[in-house]
Amino acid sequence: MKITFLGTSHGVPEVNRRCQSIMFEVGDKVYFVDMGTQSIEGLITRKIPIESVKSVFLTHMHGDHTNGLISFVDLCSWYFKEAKPSFYIPGSGEKAKELIGAWLEFNDSHIRDFEFNTVKEGLFYDDGNIKVTAYRTKHSAFSYSYVIEAENKRILVTGDFCGEGPVVDFPISVLDKPVDVAICECVHFGAGEYSKVLKGNENLKKMVIVHYNDKESSKIAINKLKEDLNMPFIVAVDGFELTV
Repeated sequence: MKITFLGTSHGVPEVNRRCQSIMFEVGDKVYFVDMGTQSIEGLITRKIPIESVKSVFLTHMHGDHTNGLISFVDLCSWYFKEAKPSFYIPGSGEKAKELIGAWLEFNDSHIRDFEFNTVKEGLFYDDGNIKVTAYRTKHSAFSYSYVIEAENKRILVTGDFCGEGPVVDFPISVLDKPVDVAICECVHFGAGEYSKVLKGNENLKKMVIVHYNDKESSKIAINKLKEDLNMPFIVAVDGFELTV
């Protein structure tokens, strides 16, 4: 499994980082968690066929996680006509399809009959290639962390947490079994909050920080967290690739 971080910034882009978008390549299929940036450009520049995208999973509907979705649907509707992605939407897949369709119609285009589904808590996706399980968080009315299982690996993508941080929102039951990589946001609370729930947990094998800001105080706090947790620890930047 190859994970590519197309966007690693927080609510707004930084100088060299765009908003969150994470691409998973499993076999000959591609999956996305969030499309906060123009993710289709990441596919094209890497010469990855658009038709290989199987599904897109959104952690929640804030713009820094969804702003690339409309352009992706638009181009798959009128240009990449062999592409058949499915979309998994917190809150209401039906409503998302209606709103995107209305925007494309306003733009003198139309939406193809893509499959838009509503995310449900628990195991909600299994295509024989990957499994995805959703855990509710308190960041917004409908927000989720996801566990992705593929090739005998388990990857946690936290999405965004509420301001009270991991103590309230981290899906700690996920760590009842080994987690090969936890991809964790770090902007809505102090980085040190992770130590309260993760320090000493031997089931977490590696941590990747995304969705962080470039303030010096944040960098210091993240470096301190790295020391506290004493595990393989990466602060991701745009374009970073990780093979699991």
